[in-house]
Amino acid sequence: MAIYSKYTAVLEADGSTMPVKTALQFINRFLAEDDFDHDTQFCLHWFDQYGWNEGPYGEADVLARAKATSVGGLVEAGVLHSASGKVKLLRTRDYPDSWDPSRDNRIPVWEALHHLIRAFRNDGESAAGTLLAMLKSKSEAIRQLSYRLYTLSERKGESEEARGYNDIVQAWNAIDTVAQEAPTPKQQLDLFGGKR
Repeated sequence: MAIYSKYTAVLEADGSTMPVKTALQFINRFLAEDDFDHDTQFCLHWFDQYGWNEGPYGEADVLARAKATSVGGLVEAGVLHSASGKVKLLRTRDYPDSWDPSRDNRIPVWEALHHLIRAFRNDGESAAGTLLAMLKSKSEAIRQLSYRLYTLSERKGESEEARGYNDIVQAWNAIDTVAQEAPTPKQQLDLFGGKR
């Protein structure tokens, strides 16, 4: 939007003046990231702006509202740290090893992907696949986000992070195979004589 203050007019392809409303529609369409939940949309936009660096709480609050979420909700979801008027996205290494998606009521695709990377780095394809099995409904979105973040990380010069996303992309078939072969919770209960 800074272009509107820099130039006297922004033009359409036919030479007519582009209204701010039209520009906002284009911007929102680009930033909508319809494949992702609101928390992940926030994280993608924040990462594009700040990477892993701190940014002002006020900007995060405005962006969170625009993405139909909240800073408090993002902190609760486990993807954002907020303190002293600053916020920053959590890096993969900041995610706890003890995470259990069955006990988490708010799992953004962003969070799921970073836990998957953590599991893969720590314990390989088997652990990542077992985790992915618990996140089956988010599987395709996780894969798509990994591709997108690889591209963004490369562009930002974040080679370590890009490598993590690329590792998931490269190992996706093996991870997904483990996930597909993992027993469902009902199968696990039946195996051990449990009741639903």
